[in-house]
Amino acid sequence: MTDDRPPTKITLAESEIPRRWYNLLADLPQLPPPPLHPATHQLIGPDDLSALFPMALIEQEVTTERYVDIPDEVLDVYALWRPSPLYRAYRLERALGTPARIYYKHEGVSPAGSHKPNTAVPQAYYNAQAGIRRLTTETGAGQWGTALAFSCAQFGLDCEVWQVRASYDAKPYRKIMIEMFGAQIYPSPSPITESGRRILAEHPDSPGSLGIAISEAVEVAAQNADTNYALGSVLNHVLLHQTVIGEETLLQLAKVNETPDLIVGCTGGGSNFSGLAFPFLREKLAGRMNPTVRAVEPASCPSLTKGKYAYDFGDVAGMTPLMKMHTLGHTFIPDAIHAGGLRYHGMAPLLSHTKELGLIEAVAKTQRECFEAGMRFARAEGIVPAPESTHALAACVEEALRCKETGEPKVIVVALSGHGHLDLGSYGSYLAGDLVDHELSEEAVAAATASLPVI
Repeated sequence: MTDDRPPTKITLAESEIPRRWYNLLADLPQLPPPPLHPATHQLIGPDDLSALFPMALIEQEVTTERYVDIPDEVLDVYALWRPSPLYRAYRLERALGTPARIYYKHEGVSPAGSHKPNTAVPQAYYNAQAGIRRLTTETGAGQWGTALAFSCAQFGLDCEVWQVRASYDAKPYRKIMIEMFGAQIYPSPSPITESGRRILAEHPDSPGSLGIAISEAVEVAAQNADTNYALGSVLNHVLLHQTVIGEETLLQLAKVNETPDLIVGCTGGGSNFSGLAFPFLREKLAGRMNPTVRAVEPASCPSLTKGKYAYDFGDVAGMTPLMKMHTLGHTFIPDAIHAGGLRYHGMAPLLSHTKELGLIEAVAKTQRECFEAGMRFARAEGIVPAPESTHALAACVEEALRCKETGEPKVIVVALSGHGHLDLGSYGSYLAGDLVDHELSEEAVAAATASLPVI
């Protein structure tokens, strides 16, 4: 008997790695509000960013060109793991009893175990080309810090990482991995920086936040001429680099003649979700397909679903440019959930803008529902997903079960942003029944956003 099903694993040849990043700004019906100087509230220019970023990245931040060529040196490193595989989740479909066809794009095959090197590699490359000797950064769960440490090693740069204290304590193997790639790592808030010392003086037991860690990394970069700062999410050039995910996925789906009905991914700052979604939004805006595009965030840090769309700082200390984004307020300290990579107070301005335009929708999930979906996925597909990725899987399972009720055979494409091999302690807590759900109340949102800058 002939099996005419599409293959479980849909692959591309190395020669099919996209040679260009896609810029959604070129196709939007209107551009998002521009960033503003943190002190003057005036439009920022290239000189205002040059203390932190090389000119090549500043140009990518503001360009409205539809495509940006990927340098050969970056493609050479990409080829260590790209193209990443797209899988048909037959076993998960069978376990759920759904007529839906589920595909997941597996970014956990990278050296860092996540999607983060897609931007860490070009950021390290452009900084090395500009003569920079050291990069500083923040990290939550440790995926971004690992990716930047790996990428700096490829181009001979030093790297210093400030990791959110809650994740630093909970994920010791991330620290070891970052150090193996040659970087230095500190728990944040730390006594090394003025902003860290100020937080510790007020809150000695602070669990930290991405906003605090960003302040520390930016402070060190701004004070040293040979040092720049690298950000793992939020900014336009970061989202641009991540579009290799969606461009590959489009090619892979074309090989099996599939068109998605639903694109789903987790969102903290927005880079993984945008990397998958933006090329599909290009196709949607051009009228070539019409998928629903759904972002999934933690109920304890719901910037898209409960935050205000307003100008805010990207860090606690107020050193970054003011960006128009969905935000819970730059002083907001999220609950110490296990999905540390999603504990950021704001959402990428470009992604926030697409939400305002009605191009995407957003939902929030509690962590126990997410870990339950992660367990179902692991038992069916044999891959332990990162806690962040389980948010996307929870929304996928929810939709697949809805299809079971209606009989609708939707095509669902999920961003599996990374593996959870270094997050087994989180799964241990779930199995022991120790995870506690936390949903941010409207009162807490109002209190958190009370300190938003007045523009």
